[in-house]
Amino acid sequence: MSDIREKIISLKNYMDSKILGQELLVRKLIITMLADGHALVEGAPGLAKTKAIKTLASLITAKYSRIQFTPDLLPSDITGSDIYVSQKGEFEFREGPVFANLVLADEINRSPAKVQSALLEAMGERQVSVGGKSYKLPDLFMVMATQNPIEHEGTYNLPEAQLDRFLMYIKIDQPEAAVEKQILRLVRGEVKAEAGGESFDKLDMSMVLKARKEVLDVHVSEALEEYLVQLVVATRHPYKYDKSLDGMILYGASPRATIALDRCARINAWLYGRDYATPEDVHAVVFDILRHRIILSFEATAEGHTTDDIISRLVKIVPLP
Repeated sequence: MSDIREKIISLKNYMDSKILGQELLVRKLIITMLADGHALVEGAPGLAKTKAIKTLASLITAKYSRIQFTPDLLPSDITGSDIYVSQKGEFEFREGPVFANLVLADEINRSPAKVQSALLEAMGERQVSVGGKSYKLPDLFMVMATQNPIEHEGTYNLPEAQLDRFLMYIKIDQPEAAVEKQILRLVRGEVKAEAGGESFDKLDMSMVLKARKEVLDVHVSEALEEYLVQLVVATRHPYKYDKSLDGMILYGASPRATIALDRCARINAWLYGRDYATPEDVHAVVFDILRHRIILSFEATAEGHTTDDIISRLVKIVPLP
């Protein structure tokens, strides 16, 4: 085990000890960070979405900021704006909360599309343009957004272009009864965190950047490469693989999905201590990478199908390498 991987695993174990019952969420947040991407986490209130993201930010020597999305939020509240400084007699740019390494966009779907779109340039191009000037964001820049299920009152659909900017769309469910009992005891202070103890030496930001380079050495065979490409292509032409899926998908996944599958499968293998990726590594991340990049037809939605249903079917019918 390399020193870098050992540090990352220690971070994961410590987070698992603090956020019970959400091991998959923790793992996928770390995968997103190492893949230099952004994560959208959806779940009902009270499922530790915000806590997980804040805990990750607190364990790294990086600048952290939080943006609470509300209906009256303005784009300039996110990006910053030019402020007139009377002493200098000129305008001066004041950075907004997006100028940080780890940005928590809490309840992102509480604001209308115009405000949500203020993050588009930042997430896609790692820069912000204000007043005709562009300002670069840090090398380590990750947006970790939470949203409540769209059926909840006061929520808005995220624009498709913004959804595609998220590397992963992670959905979480309620914990099981046994886990909930552990959570209750942990909050009461009756049990102590086991993995990592009660303290954790913060991970230096440079270690994250080094880990990003190390995961690139994980081998992806030509056969596995063809498999993950076929999975993405199947979202665009599902009828070629299964005639019953004809007309189910209005729009399939973009090439961003192929790149994301390759990168995240490598990282998943790396976290397990392997220097090669397998189909299981692809399956471990395929739902989170594809579910927000597939738009179902009206007929499919009317029949009660979900994107996860379609992905499950594609995973079964696309031949394994």
